[in-house]
Amino acid sequence: MMRSYLIALAGSATLIVGCAPMDDGATSAAAAAAGDATPEERTAYVAMAGSSDLYEIQSGQLAQQKAQRDELRQFGQMLVQHHTQTTQQVMSAARSAGMNPPPPSLTPMHRRMLDDLQQASGAAFDNLFVRQQIQAHEMALGLHQNYARNGDAPPLRTAANSAVPIITQHLERARQLD
Repeated sequence: MMRSYLIALAGSATLIVGCAPMDDGATSAAAAAAGDATPEERTAYVAMAGSSDLYEIQSGQLAQQKAQRDELRQFGQMLVQHHTQTTQQVMSAARSAGMNPPPPSLTPMHRRMLDDLQQASGAAFDNLFVRQQIQAHEMALGLHQNYARNGDAPPLRTAANSAVPIITQHLERARQLD
């Protein structure tokens, strides 16, 4: 079922995944499907990693402003800090791989997710934020793991591999917050 949500746009090399709330089984299926559909080409990987990090930074900033639960505000702060660092690492690795990477920009999926968060408030915001964090980190984990194994640029493979434990930590924390 999740494969029906995945659409790789050849021209822009972005991944769009449906944002419907998922249970743990569906989330795992989404991660597996995302791993199968993630790019192994440097330009597409950098674009997708940039969108993922930018979503995490902006959603973390929203959590710091809007979350009712203090632990979600703290999690949001951690997301901003860590994903700012992973963005810097990927951009540096891209330059080492001979690229001139553009600044990160959001895919339509990440834009919709942020729009949904901006419209939510109170307990609805908290619940949506946590569900989105689980989904987004499952997808990011698949992206970085796949590129670390199969990517076409060694400096970017190293950056992807460095991102995996950070994303794993965030995913575990998001599941605890659910």
